[in-house]
Amino acid sequence: MSGRASASQPATAAARHYAIVTAAYWGFTLTDGALRMLVLLHFHRLGFSPFTLAFLFLLYEAAGIGANLIGGWLATRFGIARMLAVGLATQIAGFLMLSAVSAEWGMALSVAWVVVAQGVCGVAKDLTKTASKSAIKLTAGEASGRLFHWVAWFTGSKNAMKGAGFFLGGLLLEALGFRGALWAMATMLALVLAGVVLALPPMMGKARASRSMKELFSKSRGVNLLAAARVVLFGARDVWFVVGLPVFLYASGWGFTMVGAFLALWTIGYGLVQAAAPAFVRRSPDGLSTEVPAARHWSLALFGVTLAIAVVIRTGIPRPDLVVAAGLVVFGFIFAVNSSVHSYLVLAYAGSEKAAEDVGFYYAANATGRFAGTLLSGLLFQWGGIGACLAGSAAMLLACWVVTLTLPAARAA
Repeated sequence: MSGRASASQPATAAARHYAIVTAAYWGFTLTDGALRMLVLLHFHRLGFSPFTLAFLFLLYEAAGIGANLIGGWLATRFGIARMLAVGLATQIAGFLMLSAVSAEWGMALSVAWVVVAQGVCGVAKDLTKTASKSAIKLTAGEASGRLFHWVAWFTGSKNAMKGAGFFLGGLLLEALGFRGALWAMATMLALVLAGVVLALPPMMGKARASRSMKELFSKSRGVNLLAAARVVLFGARDVWFVVGLPVFLYASGWGFTMVGAFLALWTIGYGLVQAAAPAFVRRSPDGLSTEVPAARHWSLALFGVTLAIAVVIRTGIPRPDLVVAAGLVVFGFIFAVNSSVHSYLVLAYAGSEKAAEDVGFYYAANATGRFAGTLLSGLLFQWGGIGACLAGSAAMLLACWVVTLTLPAARAA
């Protein structure tokens, strides 16, 4: 089934494929969120430093840069459904590899093994994400109203599942231990993989792929600028969220369960706000003229909130952990709307025939931001605590706002 044929499929078939892709990505995201909490809590308990914890996730994030680029090309060349299946199978392999780590190994071997296994899971995550997001563009067609709602619901519900995954990771770690938890998640994903293979047409989304690197990287101005904004937007989140925040809360007297539950509830709420984002952004007939200014306004608001939290922390206020927790709630609301608008805009700017390649390029930028944010989260927290992480976040958000000022508010003729 070609990409063009798929775009004209009946509405019932499009809705069915959308539901299948969304459900498959829910299953993947649930285990991916659990994996992050498993690794963070298990190796923190073993005495790993904040920087070492950040280092464990670096290849996970770095692998996503290449995985998104090549994943978009492969999805266009071989079909979106096939790449979704490959992503799920790769995640299962990563889980099984990670479960082989032994307490009898030395520190160097353990770190190297976990980093490589995390890299495999990072490839899996971004292959799956690129295929799934491309499928939304394909099934929604060119109707901007339906596209925004479907993207918002997909992205929001996915992040709600990620939050549930944080809780699931802590629960499985307590109930089954590190290795047992990984085996249980691999079994769950195997069932999801079987459903994808049986339920989706394998050639869904297949089109003529780019034949050279120059063609692959020749994106529209809107996609290029939005990718640049995405780098600093997600770097700004992860620079304090990945390592700095959980370690700061734990050092402030919060237990593992409290930290995991808070991050889970925050991520679930963040996902729900993303799903409801169309209610906070006025729609335009052309799909860009009001949505692009909205991206600018929400980016500026996010910068202001993050800067305010950093300033308050610097005053030496009692119980800074409560200030950070409350500030994170406000940050999460604004970030959720901002992220949802960006996720819609990249599909609005993307071409129909090679949507998977455009989405892959965009999410390679997303992975670049996560990589930078993860590295800086460990470095800045070790250097200056949560205040330094927040200052770094504010600087990135200012850069994000500046880039959004240049986004085109109309489609190229």
